[in-house]
Amino acid sequence: MLLGLPLGGGFARGLAHIGVLNVLEQNNIPVRCIVAAGNAMRFSDVARWTIGRMGIAGSDRMERVLRKLLKRYSFEQMRIPLGVVATGMVTGAAVISRDRGDAVLPIRASCSYPGLFHPVRCGDHLLVDGAIGMEVPALPARMLVASHAISLHPPMPGAAWMPTNMFHVINRCFRILHSRTEITWRQHSGLVIEPDVRGMEWDAFGSATQLIKAGEKAARQAPPLIHGWIGPPANLDRHAVAPATGSNRVRYLPERFGL
Repeated sequence: MLLGLPLGGGFARGLAHIGVLNVLEQNNIPVRCIVAAGNAMRFSDVARWTIGRMGIAGSDRMERVLRKLLKRYSFEQMRIPLGVVATGMVTGAAVISRDRGDAVLPIRASCSYPGLFHPVRCGDHLLVDGAIGMEVPALPARMLVASHAISLHPPMPGAAWMPTNMFHVINRCFRILHSRTEITWRQHSGLVIEPDVRGMEWDAFGSATQLIKAGEKAARQAPPLIHGWIGPPANLDRHAVAPATGSNRVRYLPERFGL
């Protein structure tokens, strides 16, 4: 049984992924691959204001930060196979980097939120944030090596949320788009973990501890379901949805895989 972990974007909200990963590791859940469509980093550490025709900030600083943070820089060296998803500006298609080559530039491209960051040129491609074309990369995770995808999806504020600045407007527009297309990635997910981060702003890096705890809280419901796949048969209603605590949700979708 090969488990893949597709990570949805969300800027600061993506810090909730750390909490989920903590719980999976504590419960000895063997993750076979990770696929990311966006990442979370402090803006001032990775970008500088550089107003141009295609964006208002450059992300060149991100390369230095990534090379400081990462122990391995190439896809071949990764302990867990990694796939990084960006979106091609010309074709609109997902561009997936994996298997070989330097991982730093694709990661930088996958974080290039349109309108804010300048697109990143990578080979013949001009790339922006992978979450634009693929909110949660569940299908690439399964294509990489996984038989089951455990999708991490930090939800955006709901319909009652009122934008107050330009970035909120752009963010809200993409959320509306994603709400129309999320069936695409959900149909490839065996499990969807959704931390309750809807009250957090896109740049709430100062709330990192709270975001990580939200991820941990949501993920605590998942190990019994996952062990039902990878371990001895569990006492589990295999067509049930796991009970939620508060607004955190873990959805089990066994019919997708004939379980």
